[in-house]
Amino acid sequence: MSQDHTLMASRYELKYLIPEALAFRVRHFVAQHLEIDEFGLGQPDLSYPVHSLYFDCNDWTIYGRTINGDRNRYKLRIRYYSEDPRIPVFFEIKRREKDVILKHRCGVRREAVQDVLAGFDPRSADLVSKTVEDLEALREFSRLHQCLQARPRLHVAYRREAYVNDYNNEVRVTMDRQVQAVPCLHLRLPTVMENPYICTDDGLVILELKFTSRFPAWYRELVETFSLTQTGGAKYVESAARHFGRNQHPRDQIRNLWL
Repeated sequence: MSQDHTLMASRYELKYLIPEALAFRVRHFVAQHLEIDEFGLGQPDLSYPVHSLYFDCNDWTIYGRTINGDRNRYKLRIRYYSEDPRIPVFFEIKRREKDVILKHRCGVRREAVQDVLAGFDPRSADLVSKTVEDLEALREFSRLHQCLQARPRLHVAYRREAYVNDYNNEVRVTMDRQVQAVPCLHLRLPTVMENPYICTDDGLVILELKFTSRFPAWYRELVETFSLTQTGGAKYVESAARHFGRNQHPRDQIRNLWL
């Protein structure tokens, strides 16, 4: 597969929480229309690990915009899939503008991450892709990171089962399991978590239906066949809320860590 199916730069996302028993049936339904993602192909559980280091500022502005329901908001994160130094990491901006999700990212070699966050332009050899769009995404990440004086906040990880079209990037279905999080106040990109907080209830799977234009007819059939009910499920926000307590703003509980 030659395309980056993880990108889908402008899309809609519908999320559903489903039990594992139903996820097995959904898998067989989706497999009639899409192919298993290349990274899950051959894996015993058809899944691959996803790790994200989320950034926010001292007053948790990014988190606050989401829980306040701002129609135009974004998240800053570094996404990675292993600790292998040969595998790049990705600087990502995930925006929501009304109902549309805009995702921009740039792949960077792991050894250049610290320099990028310090505001230095990466060397050409440090960039996995040198397209204009990728470079603009990296510069915008750096701008937002510097303007907000954002710092690492949470390491969120899960296993993803993904289905894609091999010939276009118009639809993508994912099922995420074992969502876990730990505070991460320093620039580290580990894959092992110590005493992680479990962010999804036992046996529940986050199903996401992603599409770029019209809601596919077979998506509608899927929703009706299994009586799915749409829900939220922003992993960064859910992880922060569960870890720090839903009734208190995270900044009030971790303030002393920054003194």
